[in-house]
Amino acid sequence: MKLSVWLYSPLRLVFCTALLFFAGAMPVLAQLDVNYPNNPNSPNFRRFPDFADLVEKASPAVVNIRTTEKVAVYQMPSNITPQDQAEFLRRFFGIPLPAQPNPSPPPKGQTPGGQSQEQNRGTGSGFIMDSNGYILTNAHVIEGATTIYVTLTDKREFKAKLIGSDPRTDVALVKIEASNLPKLPVGDSSRVRVGEWVLAIGSPFGLDNTVTAGIVSAKGRETNDSITPFIQTDVAINPGNSGGPLINTRGEVIGINSQIYSKSGGYMGISFAIPIDEVIRISEQLKVNGRIVRGRIGVTITELTKELAESINFVGRRGVLIRAVEQGAPAALAGLEVGDVITKINEKEIERGVDLTRSISEIRPGTRARLQVWRKGSNREINVMVMEIEPPRSPKPLQ
Repeated sequence: MKLSVWLYSPLRLVFCTALLFFAGAMPVLAQLDVNYPNNPNSPNFRRFPDFADLVEKASPAVVNIRTTEKVAVYQMPSNITPQDQAEFLRRFFGIPLPAQPNPSPPPKGQTPGGQSQEQNRGTGSGFIMDSNGYILTNAHVIEGATTIYVTLTDKREFKAKLIGSDPRTDVALVKIEASNLPKLPVGDSSRVRVGEWVLAIGSPFGLDNTVTAGIVSAKGRETNDSITPFIQTDVAINPGNSGGPLINTRGEVIGINSQIYSKSGGYMGISFAIPIDEVIRISEQLKVNGRIVRGRIGVTITELTKELAESINFVGRRGVLIRAVEQGAPAALAGLEVGDVITKINEKEIERGVDLTRSISEIRPGTRARLQVWRKGSNREINVMVMEIEPPRSPKPLQ
């Protein structure tokens, strides 16, 4: 009887279950204590990083960028009487409107006579890459601006000159007339490791020198039609962070914070940065030429899926399929055809479409590219002259 009560008593049943759980868990907990020691004196103990010293050193090289644009406004000159306005409306619209006894004052911010006025367009971030005033940011931060203002951490504001912008990689280079400025050391984005700690400094929503931190989530991410292999992080990035630096724990900039993945328009834990190696390559061309010169051969390509490869009896694992050839383009002149599979360019294997696009874009126009091509069961080498991609229209000149 007592045995029966003891076994089926709910309280005692829970007690026994708890004892069994902890008894079984003890070896596991002991193992965890060995692998993840919580003793600060243990040689294996690792603290979370403290970014305070790093931020104090890096922050002076991060800037706030504010852009403005000129907007045309028009209002009838103030010397036109209400009677004249009513007569104008009667003649052109056929509606006799009674004249107002007193002229209405012009709306706030407008100027008479069809003049233009300057208004704020947006804000972003940037960082100093050269002590003589060269600053890197995103192309979309300064796009469409008539004036660019740069504010340093010491509150000095400068009007910046646009050196060059590349919308394709979203990189822009501007310059202010200043010297002996603090600058950020440049890291090596090819050595970035997934899981390492990184931080961002910028001006989200205009809040200057805001610091957020996280880890590298992935490398080589592609978004939409971008040719840039992004660094993916979980660092909080919001409007205004664009153009600011992504910094490693050594205080080196390893990327420019550029965009986020979001279904709501706000931060959702996925952000992307342009690798600094790509940024420096682009900025050097912008500094010399003011624009980026890219190559093209005139083909439309598609990813080679397993099903697509089987349908054309292609037995390789890598390559891209030519879907269209532009008439009169270098590819057509060299003999490339629809249905060809490009497997290599200049001995470099092509796995994805972006690999071919990026490789060709980096070849200087006027030089030849050696393509390894598979066509109907046989391999061949075709040399194609690379031509220049037509540069985009020049942006609105900055005042």
